[in-house]
Order: sequence, then structure tokens, then C-alpha cells
Amino acid sequence: MFQKMICLYLLLSNIIAYILYARDKKKAIKKQFRTSESLLLTVTLLGGGFGAYLAAKQFHHKTKKWYFKLAWLFGIMIALFLAWCSLY
Repeated sequence: MFQKMICLYLLLSNIIAYILYARDKKKAIKKQFRTSESLLLTVTLLGGGFGAYLAAKQFHHKTKKWYFKLAWLFGIMIALFLAWCSLY
């Protein structure tokens, strides 16, 4: 049961991260009100590192900011750690 909950959490957090990055890029192009960087970073660090990294690379969004690169790395590491913990 715990494994399924962790897997579902990681899946949802990565989907949410991907959608947030994609929407923010779309809004940036249209010069509309955007998603805050703090929200993007928070979702990334709460296990959405894979989704955030994928969206950033696909949409060329936030790829020049060093703190986003660091957040993607830590977000992926956190997701891997949670997945590893769910095995035991």
C-alpha cells in the first residue's frame, strides 16, 4: 500500500510540475500573468524533478537559471530517494 501511495505521489507531482512549466512558458510567450518561480521551484523540490526537467528541456524554459538547474537535480534526487524508500 505504501509503495502504491509513493508511486502515485511521484507520478502526480511530476505531471503537475510538467504542466506548470508548460503553462508558464505559454504565458511568458503571450506576456500574461505568470506562475511564480517559487511555486515552480517548490513543486520541483517536492518530487517533481523529472517532470520539471523534461518540460524545461522540451519548452526551453528556465534553462539558463542556475538555481533551476540545481532544483531539478535535487528534485530528481528526492524522487529517487522516495522511490528507493518505498521499496523497504
